[in-house]
Amino acid sequence: MKIPFNKPYLSGKELRYIEEAVRLGKISGNGEFTQRCQSFFEKRYGFKKCLLTNSCTDALEMAALLCDIQAGDEVIMPSFTFVSTANAFVLRGAKIVFVDSRSDHPNMDESLIEELISPKTKAIIVVHYAGVACEMDKIMSIATKHKLWVIEDAAQGIESYYKEKALGSMGHLSCFSFHETKNIQSGEGGLLAINDPALIRRAEILWEKGTDRAAFFRGEVAKYGWVDIGSSFLPSELTAAFLWAQLEELESIQSRRMSTWEAYFQLFSEGSTANEILSSSYQKILIEASKNIEFTWQCREHKGNAHMFYLLFKQESDRTKFSGRMKSAGVLSVFHYQSLHKSDYAKKCFPNQYDRQLPNSDRYSDCLLRLPLFYELPEVSAEY
Repeated sequence: MKIPFNKPYLSGKELRYIEEAVRLGKISGNGEFTQRCQSFFEKRYGFKKCLLTNSCTDALEMAALLCDIQAGDEVIMPSFTFVSTANAFVLRGAKIVFVDSRSDHPNMDESLIEELISPKTKAIIVVHYAGVACEMDKIMSIATKHKLWVIEDAAQGIESYYKEKALGSMGHLSCFSFHETKNIQSGEGGLLAINDPALIRRAEILWEKGTDRAAFFRGEVAKYGWVDIGSSFLPSELTAAFLWAQLEELESIQSRRMSTWEAYFQLFSEGSTANEILSSSYQKILIEASKNIEFTWQCREHKGNAHMFYLLFKQESDRTKFSGRMKSAGVLSVFHYQSLHKSDYAKKCFPNQYDRQLPNSDRYSDCLLRLPLFYELPEVSAEY
């Protein structure tokens, strides 16, 4: 038996809606399905305005433009994140200032943010790792005090909450991903959520290649033209149609993922009776591995969305050994981000960041391992 790390879920309606989009005669973007998807997010999560994008990377790049990031500005973000989080701001000439992760989970350590703020600091980029919320009250308080933008990188955060507030609803701007590895996917795809009303009009202009085309189609201007910088950020209607098929099944997808996450948690919980279902050979592997695991993050306590289930090993060699045994058994488990402050690019362009000690970020880079988690996984036998 072979179990991949991820298998994109298909509701069965994707091709039907794509065909419908073609029949409607507008497939270039910002049509019927785009409007349906954007309205869905605005109503369900309370975002002021939503714009679909080709990727979360696109959404982050739009956010950098909307915050008017300039050469020499400083932007604070975690080192333990995907490169897109940094690239969007580096492209505008910003200097990245990395903050370490917390000791108890991979999110940024909010207690370290304020000491990194300088007169050049322009924004704080919050990354909700694994769909588990950062301490947003503390972060927003710091940002308000120092008059900084807050951008939520909620790439993994769809359907997650912080104190009853949806992730993505608290920062000035928020970015989501619908990459095929995410809970809700369209192959590639993303979303920019705008929570500051003052940014909405310009966001539409950037989204439409720097033109006021959206205002023209609403009848607000007699003709549209080039009024700002921008790019082709909006996706095809085919992508939006695919995404709409996924959104219709959001609750059932989440239910299945949470069930799988809970099953994993029970297997790795100390003294769990769930271990009794395993054959003696698998019990031996599990017991041996559990001795080398420091914790499993209990996302349910923070209304996480079961985006991933990960283990944190005591040292890299333990992770390598366990991952190798999983691979031999036909199961693909994978590690995750490498600390950006230790990257070749940081060494070349931000040497003062490369030389910093961020021990928790490095620890997650070396010792975190993700297990398979996707919609069809519960169909696999529990013992395997």
